[in-house]
Amino acid sequence: MQRDQTSPAPAIELIDICKSFGQVKANRDVSLRVEAGSIHGIVGENGAGKSTLMNILYGLYQADSGEMHVGGQQVSLRSSADAISLGIGMVHQHFMLVSNMTVLENVMLGSEGGPFLRTGRRETLNTLQQLADDYGMEVDADAVIADLPVGIRQRIEIIKAIKGGARILILDEPTGVLTPGEADKLFEVLRALQRNGVTVLLITHKLDEIMAITDAVSVMRHGEIVGHRRTADTSPAELARLMVGRDVLLSVDRASAHPGEVLLEVSELACTSSRGRQVLSDISFDVRSGEIFGIAGVSGNGQTELLEVIAGMRKFEAGSVVLLGEIITASAPKTPAQIRDLRIAHIPEDRHQFGLILSFDAKGNAILGYHQSPDYGSGYFLDEAAVATHCNKLMSDHDVRPGNPALLARNFSGGNQQKLVIARETDTDPKILIVGQPTRGVDVGAIEFIHKQLLALRDAGCAILLVSAELDEIIGLSDRIMVMNGGRQMGILDSADAGRDRLGTMMAGIAEAIPS
Repeated sequence: MQRDQTSPAPAIELIDICKSFGQVKANRDVSLRVEAGSIHGIVGENGAGKSTLMNILYGLYQADSGEMHVGGQQVSLRSSADAISLGIGMVHQHFMLVSNMTVLENVMLGSEGGPFLRTGRRETLNTLQQLADDYGMEVDADAVIADLPVGIRQRIEIIKAIKGGARILILDEPTGVLTPGEADKLFEVLRALQRNGVTVLLITHKLDEIMAITDAVSVMRHGEIVGHRRTADTSPAELARLMVGRDVLLSVDRASAHPGEVLLEVSELACTSSRGRQVLSDISFDVRSGEIFGIAGVSGNGQTELLEVIAGMRKFEAGSVVLLGEIITASAPKTPAQIRDLRIAHIPEDRHQFGLILSFDAKGNAILGYHQSPDYGSGYFLDEAAVATHCNKLMSDHDVRPGNPALLARNFSGGNQQKLVIARETDTDPKILIVGQPTRGVDVGAIEFIHKQLLALRDAGCAILLVSAELDEIIGLSDRIMVMNGGRQMGILDSADAGRDRLGTMMAGIAEAIPS
């Protein structure tokens, strides 16, 4: 890629970047030009090489070959410190904050100003106030990170990058854990940064966000750039086709459900947190075979705790849960293993904390929770060949990339980690499937595949309890929808009655008693 010497220097120019990990070619002759002061999107399937490319730009990886130019000057980045010195900052998909420290302490890390911290504290407080004034990024300096919602945590990561002098900001899947409202606030911040001359690289799989916020977009597939577009000149359908290599169904094609008997029943459920806060209060609903029962609500309103109670991961104080006729109460609980033995599968919201062991390889994770099955060995010994064969089949059937059962789970992209968890749980032919955020961090092609899987399970008679922060996903998949706010249920709607405005009103805390 030759640059016209009379045109302004781009913020970033990558020329023929290559990077391999063993036999896996993550980036193949990638050339990319990002104009200064623009918001440039990078999209692609999970495992397409997007994050690898950005990690090269941030100095975390070194390219095997190719050139990198920043502000018109050729550079060689050997560490993130090199990138930061050139004004490049990065907000990673999984935040890097110290959860038991305050906002001020996290932002101040690395610039403490001496052993007594006075200088560092004063300068950091001034910076926080300046960023609030310039970009609307208000935060409570004394708040503890663990007590903050995820949207505010992400804002703090951006503040850390800007405080470090970033004029080029890389965001890797920034809205993967945000609510729609939090995503809107993030975009307001990005536009403010752009007005102040900051260049933004946005890695995302959400095509509606690309269309809403970016000036230009580059598409990656199998480690290569397969297209550059001005955002105004393209469409979600074209971008999806470039990403996947075929036409993709961007909306859910759902036939009518034919629900049968009640398989899951929750009655007057109440639960408090370890800190004594009421997180669930008087929750009652049922889920029938052959239906998807969706739960809508802004993140942090009890959905996570509800799934954990039903999966046997959290104790509760009052009410009952009936699973396939088995009654569970506070005085007669069941463990997650006992619940799993009832043919109840669980796709957890947090794949890293509850869905995978990142230090295990793919084949170990493919049988996690089901490792005592005679299909995988006997006694204390696993049949490694059988486990590998099983994992190979799951990876092939669910397009997990790379298809290497020996690869450690931490070395897969977030979307491929998710596909591995979904493959493991849906392969068990469950009677009840508990699903939390099934498509978080997953590309459009995989979203289409996962949605078809969930609908196929429903049509085969499975009862599915679905929690998702994606309101369109809840509306598109669910046969009935319960809305939660503050740990309480605001009402239950049939899907035909569940428009975005109506659900939004209920999510805001305005109850609607609708029998269903």
